[in-house]
Amino acid sequence: MINFFAENYLLIGEKLLEHLYISVVSLAMGIVVAVPLGILLSKYEKISNGVMGVASVLQTIPSFALLALMIPVFGVGKKTAIAALFIYSLLPILRNTFLGLTSVTPSAVDAAKGMGMEERQILTKVKIPLALPVIMSGIRLSAVYVLAWTTLAAYVGAGGLGDFIFNGLNNYVPPMILWGTIPITALALLTDHLFGRLEKRLSPYKGGE
Repeated sequence: MINFFAENYLLIGEKLLEHLYISVVSLAMGIVVAVPLGILLSKYEKISNGVMGVASVLQTIPSFALLALMIPVFGVGKKTAIAALFIYSLLPILRNTFLGLTSVTPSAVDAAKGMGMEERQILTKVKIPLALPVIMSGIRLSAVYVLAWTTLAAYVGAGGLGDFIFNGLNNYVPPMILWGTIPITALALLTDHLFGRLEKRLSPYKGGE
């Protein structure tokens, strides 16, 4: 295992950077789309069930099937992987943004109105700050999912650490499998830890701090 790393550390680093690139771009796109959409749905709750239903259906499509559906549109490579992972990232962020905003207590909103705040100010200064921990929880969950699912990008020629795992399995090279699996596991744990700390830091209730 150590010998494999010594001989292939540059390739491991390259695959790690590819994995991170695909994951970060997919998650960033998910945040940019899902957070504003969640805010919009919190204002128009009548259509929220329909939109959430569509997002839930997309989430249930098997990963290989979704990747296959993307190939005619984007071809083989990183674009296909990013498009599929973007779709998978949406539901946790969208759901938590909606739940976070709609669960803000009416008394907090009434107090803001009593202070003369307009609707936009209530949203930006009251609702979003109070909902931020819940929103971050959704982003945290989505980030871990995306990091794990990026492994499948290898099947569409997008690279990443999945190349090591699948090539190692196909050729039965245990060190290759391990050096694909260990970094992904470490990345997922580190991401979960960092987002967890950020979630606590952004909470308006910091346990007496």
